[in-house]
Amino acid sequence: MNTTAVVTLLRKEWAELYKNTYVLLTVLFLPLTFVALPLVILWATGDYEGTTDAVMAELPPQMAELCEGLSSGACTQVFIASQFMLLFMMVPLIIPATLAPYSIVGEKTQRTLEPLLATPIRTGELLLGKNLAATIPAVLATWLAFGLFVVGARLLVRDDLAFARLLELRWLLAVFVLGPLLALLSVYLAIMVSARSNDPRVAQQIASLVVFPLLFIFLGQMIGWFYLSRTAVVVGAVVVLALDLGLGWLAVRVFDRETILTRWS
Repeated sequence: MNTTAVVTLLRKEWAELYKNTYVLLTVLFLPLTFVALPLVILWATGDYEGTTDAVMAELPPQMAELCEGLSSGACTQVFIASQFMLLFMMVPLIIPATLAPYSIVGEKTQRTLEPLLATPIRTGELLLGKNLAATIPAVLATWLAFGLFVVGARLLVRDDLAFARLLELRWLLAVFVLGPLLALLSVYLAIMVSARSNDPRVAQQIASLVVFPLLFIFLGQMIGWFYLSRTAVVVGAVVVLALDLGLGWLAVRVFDRETILTRWS
């Protein structure tokens, strides 16, 4: 693999992407919004008064362990805030779905894709560079947002045990392992859609559909249909990794350089 070509393409992509104010606002505003929501919940529930038993009675059986050894207020904080931790898995899905369609379709409409495809860079290297250009900002934005949440939660949650429950291993795995894998998945889907589309808005809307399964999980956990356990996160990471490898292979074959050059010349 020609690492120099991938790095050069990566720099080119970032230089073009971040000229767009809409892209910058998406990368910055969305993570900050998802940080604010759970912090507001923690602040609003900090002075809750009630019995721990009453709170635990409202929890799904699988989540009752969250409240063991906690006061009613701390239990409420942990339970409600933990529901919103899934937002940190949506960021690496949503941001790439915004960035990646412009990476291909934008170059088509600006007539800058043809010279790029005419270079000796391999298709796999081309797609890897475009994938990383959308994935890296999404992952860094997610980790930064999570870091801000940790700092805010430390200030708002007075109970050390409750704070530790917010940072249990399943959420660390979700943010630092599953999140980047989801970002890769989102980008590969967006690239394949973009390769067959000539309108960045259509490509963006289709690519954003990848968020809906995670949104269903978020709502399902909120109303107690199921519980996102540590095992579920690990299994999800393995499944998404397999999907990433399969979609990466498929994207190279869907991205027909000759057809694109002929169709868009």
